[in-house]
Amino acid sequence: MHAPSPTGILKTLYVGPLEALASPLIAVTPPAGAVSVAALLAPDRLRQAVGEFGRQYAEQDSRGAASQWSKWYFSTLLVPALLANLLLERELCLIPERLYVTLNAQSRPERLILRNEGAPLTSHEPFERFATLLNDGLAPMVRALAALSGTSPRVFWSNAGNTFETLTSQLHRHPAAEQDAGAPARQLLERRILPGGRRNPLYRPVSYVEQSDGSCKRVRRLCCIRYLIPELDYCGNCPLLKPSARNI
Repeated sequence: MHAPSPTGILKTLYVGPLEALASPLIAVTPPAGAVSVAALLAPDRLRQAVGEFGRQYAEQDSRGAASQWSKWYFSTLLVPALLANLLLERELCLIPERLYVTLNAQSRPERLILRNEGAPLTSHEPFERFATLLNDGLAPMVRALAALSGTSPRVFWSNAGNTFETLTSQLHRHPAAEQDAGAPARQLLERRILPGGRRNPLYRPVSYVEQSDGSCKRVRRLCCIRYLIPELDYCGNCPLLKPSARNI
């Protein structure tokens, strides 16, 4: 059995604004407690994880809990996947059967377990380079969470898109980022229709709206429905809030 060890190239990216985050692990044999994403996608296992996660709230709502859980999962997946893609020009293997994740005591996703550090991109075309991320990494979990919760898949794509856009817009702060390193990701976010005619589920997940005082406010395209959990209320970027209330 091979013990897990910190990644090499990927680990070097967790510096500056990301130094507090846990880098993925490389493990031929996943560590004890790690869950296969393929297993996590099974309805009973996913229901268990989301249910355990939701118990931290005084008034649990399955739809709100599923949405909040998805934010942690997508962040766990997207941070290493986008760093590898945009800063290293490498594509990680995100096939559910080959991907593992660790969950904390509340079943919150915490860390990605990879078999290797991926491979060089086969295409630098803005839409092809993210095809694996969309099709293997995000789409299966979006479908599973939508089926489990009865919530529109658009809500979960919006959560993924919100994280994707945040990482892209902040990428210039990374010490390893060359000028305009996030350009391919921005091109994806600005494309309504993908090659082949399919709607881009990550199209413009947020907008920047000028306020009455001249400032610019970041606003999500879709509400993440976290307000269904009373103790959370609306987030400051919620499109359902009046402009004057978005500073909450």
